[in-house]
Amino acid sequence: MGSPVRRLLRARLRTTILIVSGAAVAVLAVGAFALVNGDESTKPASAAESAPQATTAFQDRPRTGPTRASRGQPRSPEPSPKKTKSPKSKPDSSAGHVAKPVKKKRHKVVESGSCKASYYWEGQMTASGEPFDPSELTAAHKTLPMGTKVRVTNKNNDRSVIVRINDRGPYAGGRCLDLSKAAMKKVGGTGAGVIPVRYEVLSRG
Repeated sequence: MGSPVRRLLRARLRTTILIVSGAAVAVLAVGAFALVNGDESTKPASAAESAPQATTAFQDRPRTGPTRASRGQPRSPEPSPKKTKSPKSKPDSSAGHVAKPVKKKRHKVVESGSCKASYYWEGQMTASGEPFDPSELTAAHKTLPMGTKVRVTNKNNDRSVIVRINDRGPYAGGRCLDLSKAAMKKVGGTGAGVIPVRYEVLSRG
């Protein structure tokens, strides 16, 4: 066995080791506790806010329509739509009346006859002094006054046209009228060139 001094030193050394070990264990425990509390305190506040609230799920929302309890109560009348004034229709004075057919103006026939008619289209000066226009409804006659209106009817198809005498002719045998090209086209005789016609003098120039 050692001396008493050595035994005392050993006892103190053991006590010191135990104290240091206990202090170290205490420090580690405190640090671990602080770490655990720090993690819990650092959780984002948004997580708590985003958690569904049980109280709001059962709140009664305001109702726009009438509830069952209020159906028996008087309601305020709904606003009636604005009425737009429709234009008043004037009474039809012709209602119930049969429309009368429009009477065509009848020309008084001064003279009538039958002959053959030809047509011409060359640009020239007419006997009346006006330039000949093949697109106008005009005709040449030997003796009728200038400006006389004559109804000419194609005997082959009964098509007719009223022409104005502004020239003299024709001088070929058997023909009494020389129509402009437009007038002959009206009665459908441009293909034949010479057609049998019935003429009616409506007025003398």
